[in-house]
Amino acid sequence: MELLAGNYGGLGMSHYKSNLRDLEFNLFEVFGGAERMGTGPFAEMDADTAREVLHEVDRLATGPLAEPFAEADRTPPVYDPQARTIAMPEGFKKAFAALQQAEWWRLDLPDHLGGTSAPPSLRWAASELMVGSNPAAFMFMNGPSMAAVMDYYGNEEQKHWAQLMIDRNWGATMVLTEPDAGSDVGAGRAKAIDNGDGTWRIEGVKRFITNGEQDMTENIVHMVLARPEGAGPGTKGLSLFIVPKYLFDPATGELTKRNGVYATNVERKMGLKVSTTCELTFGADPDEPAIGWLLGDDHNGIAQMFSVIEYARMLVGTKAIATLSTGYLNALEYAKTRVQGADLTQMTDKTAPRVTIAHHPDVRRGLMLQKSYAEGMRALIAYTAYWQDLVQMGRAGAELPEGISLDLAERMNDLLLPVVKGVGSERSYELLAVGLQTYGGSGFLQDYPLEQYVRDAKIDTLYEGTTAIQGLDFFFRKMIKDQFTAIFHLAAQITDTVKGDEGSGRLQAERDLLGRALEDVQAMVGVMGQWAMASQESPREIYKVGLNSTRLLMASGDLIISWLLLRQAEVAIAALSGSPSDRDRRFYEAKIETARWFAHNRLPLLAAERAIAEATTLDLMDLPEESF
Repeated sequence: MELLAGNYGGLGMSHYKSNLRDLEFNLFEVFGGAERMGTGPFAEMDADTAREVLHEVDRLATGPLAEPFAEADRTPPVYDPQARTIAMPEGFKKAFAALQQAEWWRLDLPDHLGGTSAPPSLRWAASELMVGSNPAAFMFMNGPSMAAVMDYYGNEEQKHWAQLMIDRNWGATMVLTEPDAGSDVGAGRAKAIDNGDGTWRIEGVKRFITNGEQDMTENIVHMVLARPEGAGPGTKGLSLFIVPKYLFDPATGELTKRNGVYATNVERKMGLKVSTTCELTFGADPDEPAIGWLLGDDHNGIAQMFSVIEYARMLVGTKAIATLSTGYLNALEYAKTRVQGADLTQMTDKTAPRVTIAHHPDVRRGLMLQKSYAEGMRALIAYTAYWQDLVQMGRAGAELPEGISLDLAERMNDLLLPVVKGVGSERSYELLAVGLQTYGGSGFLQDYPLEQYVRDAKIDTLYEGTTAIQGLDFFFRKMIKDQFTAIFHLAAQITDTVKGDEGSGRLQAERDLLGRALEDVQAMVGVMGQWAMASQESPREIYKVGLNSTRLLMASGDLIISWLLLRQAEVAIAALSGSPSDRDRRFYEAKIETARWFAHNRLPLLAAERAIAEATTLDLMDLPEESF
């Protein structure tokens, strides 16, 4: 068998190392997924079937899907500027075909579009496996998800097109960013001109469009934000248009002719090179206009697109965390096999036996740092998905847990999304560097996947809203605008753990640390709230909020991660009182020690973050630009 470039170490082994045991632990043991499966909107997906799904997805993710990972990085897509087309790498095309043919995209679809009744908690667990194995391939597979958006918001004809998109395996994109309108989406200048026959001409240039061109699907449907002539300024004046690469027979989906939207550039990037990041130009040739249709005959583009953006933010966080997890597991394997140096207790004895580097204290510190964040942030994804389960149940009229309303579930999901995206991406990028460090100089080589993980993961802190934007969203929209409803509920849940006694006192020291950390974060929220109020009289006080919004986001992330790790430890202690297998015993014991280590080594840092925040002045904002 020919050795593929995605295989490392010369052993024909996949780069991707999954953690199926931890996914199942979160889904079933910590967050009780089995109780929600097989009932209500998830009636057709019981727990046994869900486990089978995860095991099948794992086989795909650790096998053919992972194979071209490095090859596609070394031999990226080729852009032809004359034809304005892209040729994808052959190995990647095979992996994408395997992904498409497996049809796990049906997990994201409603029943009437051929979906599976899978709850979000299962969908995100499966997504971790696929996006960790081959993130670009997973993102190219977004046609069905965008079809579901078209089905939800579209008119009757567009609902039919959504089914055509699924049946014909079309690709899709979300098209927001422009050269002069990045995070400031409302500054977009792409315009839409009404043709008077139900169609629109779209004109303008869009930038940083993920998967904007490829040769793996017969058509690509672009979902484009543009401003109709005469519409007002800002985001409220934007509408969402369906603009296909090829026009098609609206009844059958058969392609008719090329539409006037072309990839006029492909970015040269640090990483994630096989994902084609394009400049798209609409309607540059008057003889070949870019024809589009208003989604749902409703000029409500930013609200329609925001449902896509929220999914994308959850996906980016999941991608980042999945990459950290496989990075940690690769580093762990290396640390267990790489022999170098004597044990620290015998470092002066030149005749002492050499040991694997996993024996060295600082290597262990780095490994536990990676492990605790990888597993804690996986729990964060699972916890957020739990609330998404409840949202879907509530909207379907199913009974929710006592004390939980649909309104609260929606607010909790909204609160957690910037944490998933912002904290997940920042911590993953930071700790992938720690994973690379485990290898020493070998980590800098392409012999191992860590250097590619680092390059591929940096984008996660940038797209779908930078970390700074997530921090502002977290405080202003998810706290202030929410009137602190969701954050108060989260604080109450954490307080229940602080005051709890699961484990018969075994975790008391860690509960005390969690309680103090909660007080530190609450104090940061409090002082930032004071500055926000004061800014109504003294506008420059709002700068103090801006100087600390990312700090609050990251501190809140550490607080939530520690809380979830302690919840896992409680479950593990209970499980150890039974008769677990030797393998499960080691798994549960590790859960307890991981929670303890994180509480003792990360939570005390929040006191310093609180002190820094409370001492904030306007000195930095008063500094002239010339002094930087």
